[in-house]
This record gives sequence, C-alpha cells and structure tokens, in this order.
Amino acid sequence: MPGSCLPFSAVSRFVHGRSSGLFLAVAMFVLAPLAAGASTLQDTAAPASPSSTPPPASASNPRLPVKNLQRVVVTGIRGSIEKSLQVKRQSNEIVEVVSAEDIGKLPDPSIADSLSRLSGLATQRGLDGQANQISIRGLSPDFTATLLNGHEQASTGENRGVEFNQYPAELINQVVVYKTPDASLLGQGLAGTVDMHTIKPLDFDGMKLAANLRGQRSSNGSLNPGSGVGDWGHRFSLSWIDQFFDHTLGIALGAAREDAPIQQRQYQAWWWSVDNGTAGIDQNWGGPHTPGMPDNVISQEGMQLRALSQDQVRDGVMGVLEWAPNDTYYSTLNLFYSRFDKRSYKNGLQWSSSPYDNVSYDNVGTVPLQPYPLVTSGTLMGIAPILQNGYNRERDYLFSADWSNQIHFGDGWVVSGDVAYSSARVKLLDAYTFTGLPGGALGDVQFTTPRDFGFPDFRTSFNPGDPASLVFTDPDNYSYNGRQEFDRQKDHLKSARLAISHPLGWIFSSVDAGIAWSDREKTKQADVFFAYLNGNGSDPGTYDHAFGVPINPSLLRGNTSLGYGGIGPIVDYDVLAALEQQFYLTQRNGAGDYDRNYSVREKVPVAYLKFNLDTTLGSIPLRGNAGVQVVRTEQSSQAFQTTGNDKVGTLTGGATYTKVLPSLNLVAELGDQQYLRFGFAKTLTRGRIDDEKVASSAAVSEVQNGPGAGQVLWSGSGGNPKLRPYIAVGTDLAWEKYFDDATYVGVDVFNKNILNYIYTRTVTDYDFSGYTNNNPLLTPSSNIGTFSTPQNGTGGRMQGVELEGALSGARLSPALAGFGVQANFALTNSTIPDSTISNIPGGPKSLPGLSRKTANLQVYYEAHGLALRIAERYRSSFTGEAVALFDQIGYTRIRANKETDLQASYEFPDGRLKGLSLLLQVSNLTNEPFESEQVSGLPNSVEVARPLEYDTWGRTVLLGVNYAL
Repeated sequence: MPGSCLPFSAVSRFVHGRSSGLFLAVAMFVLAPLAAGASTLQDTAAPASPSSTPPPASASNPRLPVKNLQRVVVTGIRGSIEKSLQVKRQSNEIVEVVSAEDIGKLPDPSIADSLSRLSGLATQRGLDGQANQISIRGLSPDFTATLLNGHEQASTGENRGVEFNQYPAELINQVVVYKTPDASLLGQGLAGTVDMHTIKPLDFDGMKLAANLRGQRSSNGSLNPGSGVGDWGHRFSLSWIDQFFDHTLGIALGAAREDAPIQQRQYQAWWWSVDNGTAGIDQNWGGPHTPGMPDNVISQEGMQLRALSQDQVRDGVMGVLEWAPNDTYYSTLNLFYSRFDKRSYKNGLQWSSSPYDNVSYDNVGTVPLQPYPLVTSGTLMGIAPILQNGYNRERDYLFSADWSNQIHFGDGWVVSGDVAYSSARVKLLDAYTFTGLPGGALGDVQFTTPRDFGFPDFRTSFNPGDPASLVFTDPDNYSYNGRQEFDRQKDHLKSARLAISHPLGWIFSSVDAGIAWSDREKTKQADVFFAYLNGNGSDPGTYDHAFGVPINPSLLRGNTSLGYGGIGPIVDYDVLAALEQQFYLTQRNGAGDYDRNYSVREKVPVAYLKFNLDTTLGSIPLRGNAGVQVVRTEQSSQAFQTTGNDKVGTLTGGATYTKVLPSLNLVAELGDQQYLRFGFAKTLTRGRIDDEKVASSAAVSEVQNGPGAGQVLWSGSGGNPKLRPYIAVGTDLAWEKYFDDATYVGVDVFNKNILNYIYTRTVTDYDFSGYTNNNPLLTPSSNIGTFSTPQNGTGGRMQGVELEGALSGARLSPALAGFGVQANFALTNSTIPDSTISNIPGGPKSLPGLSRKTANLQVYYEAHGLALRIAERYRSSFTGEAVALFDQIGYTRIRANKETDLQASYEFPDGRLKGLSLLLQVSNLTNEPFESEQVSGLPNSVEVARPLEYDTWGRTVLLGVNYAL
C-alpha cells in the first residue's frame, strides 16, 4: 500500500550491532512488520475516524455542555488501549497515554507501574521496593514535572520528584505524558510532563457506581512477627458519578483505602578491598596485616543483613464538580486529599571485618575472578557483632484543589481562568538502638558468600536470638547507644492563570495568550537526638562504649527471622519503649543535620502566546501549534551556617532570572491513518531543592605551607541559591500508523541538547561576605576563599529511538479474536562533558539514572467476560549516586531489572451477577530482586565492581471483586 510504511533504515543503523539480549526487544522488532503486514489482511473492524471523538478541552477548544452523548462505551484491556490510542492520535504533541479500563480501574495496581509500561518511561523503586517515581527518557525523576488536572503538584520528597504511590490508582481516570510540550503547558519538565486526570462526570450519560475490594498477600512471609505487620493486606475503593439539572451539573466522588504490608529481605556488603599483598591495604595504605588472609585476594570488609516489615496505610478521597449551565459558561472544581501512614520495623545484624578491626581468618576459600581471586568461604574471627533494631514512622498529607472556568463570548472569543493550590506535609520519626555481646566480647562466623549476587550463609558462634546473652551497648564504638530523629517538612504551591483565545485566519485556527503565576515554598526541619543508656555518660570524658544493660524482658516481642542469610532468629523488642525506659536523649544536631533545616521559595510569573495551526501542505493536512513561554523566576533560600558541628549563623540568598522557551509541534496527516510528527521545544527544570538551599558549612583556617603560608582564609561547602536552571533544546521526529482502534505502530527519534547542567565544583574565588567567623583567634585575610558547591556548567546530549506498537489478534485471523499484544522498546545514549561523579577519577560521563535500554511486552486475551494479561518490563543498568565507602570513594550502579506481572479477571455478562467481576493480580511474578554494585578503586588504584545490595520483596498477590452499576 503506497505510503503505508516509513523507511526504517535510519533506525536500523542506530540499533544495529547493539543487541539487547532480551526477548522483549526482539518482540518489538517482530511486532512492527507484523502490524504493517496486517494491513493487507482482511479487516475485522473498520478504522476509527480521527474525528469520532473531540480532542481534549483547551482554551482554544473549550468543552461545551454535553446534551446528546453518541459514543460506544468500551471497557477492559482493549478499551484501555483504544482510549489511550485515541488521545495519542488526536494530540498535537507527542504524548503517551494510560487510560483506566473502567471506572476506578487503571491497568496496574499503581500509577507508576502503569506509566512504566509506556515507551521511553521507566519506574524507579523506592526504599520499600514499590514503583513510586518515573524516569522519562533516562533523566532522573527530578526532571519530570507532575500535574494533577493540569496543575503542578507539591511533593513529599526532599526534592521535586513526585512519588506516585501517594495517589490512589483507583481515583485516576487517565494519565497523559507529554514528551514535547506546547507553550500553554505550565509547569513543564525538562524530561517530560506527567498530567494525571480525574473523572469528568459530564462525560457519562447517567449514574455510575463502582466498588473494588481486594485482599493482598506478600510471599516473603512475616519477617518481624512481633511488630504486628503480617503478610496480608487489603485495598478498597468506591466511586460514584451522577448528573443533574438536564445534564448540566455533574458530580463525582471517590474514596480509596489501601493497607499494604511490605516484607523486605536485605543484604548489603559494606565495601570490598584487598587486605594483604602488593595490592593490599597493608602495603599501599600502611594498614595492619590481616592474619590468615591470603595475599592479593578480594574480600568483603563488612556487611549487614536486615529484615524490614512495613505497613503502608493510605486513605484518599476525590471530589469533582462539573457545571455547564449553558453554551456560554463552563466550570470545574477538583478536590483531592490523601493521607499516607507508613510504619517500618527494621532489625538486623552487622559487623565490620576490615583489617583496622583486628580480625583474622582461617580456612579461607577463593574462586577465580579478575583482577584478583575472590574470597567466598572461611571462618572470620574476632568480630564485634552489632544488632541494630529500628522503628520508622512517616505520615504524609497531600491536598490539592483547583477551580477552572471558561466563558464563551461572541465571535469565538473565549476567556478562561483558574486558581489552584497544592500542599504536601511530612512528619517523620526515626529511631534505632544497638545491642551486642556483654563486656565488649567478640565472636566468630563461618561464612559462605556468593560469587556474584544472592544471599549469604553465615553461622555465628553466638546466639543473636537469645536476649539473655545480649545487652544494650555500643559494640563498635559509634560514641552513642542509639539515635532518634524528628523531621517536619512542608511544601506549599499556589498558582493562578488567566487566558484568552480567539479564532484566526490563514493557516491558523486560533491564538491563545495567557499569563500565569505560581508561588512555591518548601521548608524542612530536622532535629537529631543521640540516645545514651541510663548510667552511661554522654560526653567523651564519661562515655563508655562497652557499658552494657540487659534488655528489659517486658520489651521483648518474639524474634526476627534472618534465616535467608543463615543467621536464624535474632532478638526483637519495642524500640520506642526501650528508649523511654532505659535511655535518655541529648540533642546532637551535627553539620549534616543542620544542613537539612532550610526553606526555599520560588515565585514564577509566566506569559505565553500560542498559535494553533490548521492548514494544508499541498494536499497534506497539517495541524499543530507554535508558541513561546517567557518564564521569570525569583528564588530565595534561608538556612544555617555551621562550623564543624556547631550552628554559628543564619544565611540568606537568592537570584532572579528570565528564560524564553519557544516550542513548535507539527502533525502531518499522510493519509491511510498515518501521521508524521515533529516537535521542537526549549525546556527548563530548576535545580534540585537541596542544591538551591543556602545551607553551608564554612570556617577560617591559617595556611601552614606554600606561598600563602600565614594567611587566614575561608573555605567551606554547601548549596547555591543563585543556581540557574537546567536548560535543554529537544527535537522529535515521529511516525505513527493506525490500522484499527487497537492496532498501530510508531517510531520516534529524538535528540536533546542539554545547554546548561549542574555539577558540584570547587570555586576558588567565592565571596564569604555575610558568613560568621566563630573563631576569635583568627581574623580572615580576605572574604574570598574556596567553596565546594553546585555550579552551572556546559551540558551534554541525549539521543534515542523509541519503537512501539499494538496488534489486535483479529487482524491476523478471526480465530485470534480477543488476543492482542502491545510492546515498546527504547534505546537512549547520553554524553556530558564532565562526570557528574566529579570527585571520582574516571567516573561515568553518562547522565545519572539513565537506563540505556527499556522495553515492555504485554500479551492479553479478552472475550466472553474473561480477561488475561501477562506483562513484562525491562530496564537496563544505570548509574546511581556517589558514595563514601570507608577508605574509598566510589559510585553505585543499579543493575538491570526485569519484572513480570499477571492479571486475570472474569466479568459476569448477564443475570443477577451482571456488573460483578472477579480479579486476580500477581505483581513481580518471578520475585525479581533489586541489585546494585559499588564501583571503586582497590588500595593499588585498580578499579573493581562488586555487589553492594541484594534485596527481595517477594511477589504480591491480589485477589478481589469489582462491582459496577
């Protein structure tokens, strides 16, 4: 068929020779020619008209009152795909879309899980193993803007990235991801913009009621039975929609509750090194010789094995009031509230086994490995075992409200305005205490550790599950017996917009102009207390790390299971009650704690102008938009200055700047349901909040040597409230071909030039005016000194290709009716001039968080009320953050991850049970672990990569019922 295929030569050259080794990627390449070839087969369904449903409302295309609804309601898996493709096809921008299968039913248990199945998107697990943040095209979550009903949202994290598990999936109807923005899209991110939409009640033609109830179970069992967190949980949601006054007033109400247990098995290697020999600590760093350890072998220098039990209880409510009394006025009020309560109990055993701890070895076994053999078995003698029991409670409160209005005047004039408010509050309590062997006694361990990743097998000479053989103490001389922290964080975001739209002539259908304003302030307070045993001192002159007190028997509550690491049971007790009964607290904020007490405020006025195109290029229909945003930012910060661990003053700082952001989106309709898209945009993302804060540690000191000897100079480190934003210019070229409502193929090639990036650098001419010198014995020779701080620098480049498609089985054969497949594959390359891990020689020069390959495959069957779906997503490895590894500096690499999910349901088609459906979902079907590795230098500077973390959460099974009326 002429024009039915886009030449793939450029794409194949880009991908050629870069085998992914994954059937997911292969499936994507197989799918494209299948779908293209399917156009020659007998059609089983007529192609949908591109104008069958009006595009989403905007200032130039306002939503009018709905009097006569003429649409076919399609639900289920195929319905979700059809609704998503309809929005994608009609959009003037390059977007990806997730739509609910029915009221209150997104395709996955969480919003982030659903988003991670879109082309070019990848999920980022949180510490609880849940998918809660999204990476778009390899950029970290901080580069992604998140909107709710078109309005920017405050975040519970310390930076900008929104945690999607705060939003119940049952209350979200559709999510649109903008890969290319237009000038009227406010709050856009450099990587992309995620816009979550709640239900619009006037879209429905009558009263609707939906209820969902699911039981939930974790396969990891109950690791801390005494905590009260088991392996069973539940989810419940209820949604109600109705219309009144001749379908001019619509109301939607929804409520959702989730009580989800998390059971996590954790294993972490502290660091790796060579103890003895020419490559060892003894000959290169002057450290002690380790008896019993062979020369030039790599060994683990410490470890921790922990069991986490967490109970997550989230309550969310949503309300929508939609009013369209006539053809002139339209108004929508959206309200959302979520409360998230997380209680975590984490108990474990750890020890240090470096040469500096005077340990020794016997019967050491090794396996071959480059550059040196690896120790995997033996007996470790003389360790100081540390049992750490912890309790953490975090309570998050989210509130969002927006009120939007449109007034339609004569001659096509439309005036729209909206106001919005979003807030996020966090209250955190974190506490832990130590136990160990009485009198500073030491122990031995027989060990077998994996060559690569997996759980170890440790057999100790002591019994960590016997409270009679343990005492509260400080086994490794940390200088305190426990710790308690209280954090408070608030994020408030207010915004308003006024816009006007009017039809134009020539090649333009209309013009939109608007002004907007937002005011965001994030404040954080952290107070840290060290806990000391009653009877022990709290200062260096009176503190005795070997001082021990037996555990009060009334505090005990069973044992924690570390059997997966060979340890068996360890002691468990009530940490908060222990702190109250057997300890006293002394406030001990250090420099790193004062650093987390700050406020950052950003006032952002915006003006924009957008021309909407609707013309022809020869005989080819051409639509789209061209526009510009002018963004002015006034940022300021207030925080503490510290010297050592002392708070010595308060600092303020800020900056003002203006950026002009042009954008262009073009869609050429090539005929035969083919679309060629081009997108161009300059985008920005302001720096991380913890980079913009003015918190600093600074002091004066006398230069002892060199030409500056005798001078008293300033030096320090901290944030930079004068940072300019990340800036990027992106271009996209995409082709899409639609065969029917659920079958299509698409290719998107993109390039993003990062004009301005942010690195941590040492500034040699930093002005310390306004800083406090708390040393009366030294007077600075000058206010100029050296300061390590985030700085703006030259950016880099991202280039990639995204392939995606969906195929309805009926296009191949009537016998395959009900079957379908959806898949995508993305390949992204990035380079930056300098390593973001700037203090590590030879550090990676790719963007942190960038997974070079992502892929998704979903196969489904849906017919006669039965629906089956199996889905798999893949994300290749990516670079994490810089880490201090005791005597080494290194960085982490998060290893490739592949997760498989299963869903099965049956809906009763008629009879008394009509509207009732049964549902089974299994998340992480294969119990895929989380794996990270540390990359660092050995004492002789030879670089090695060794396992850092190995964690499992098990599979999660949900079984429940849905009812829709």
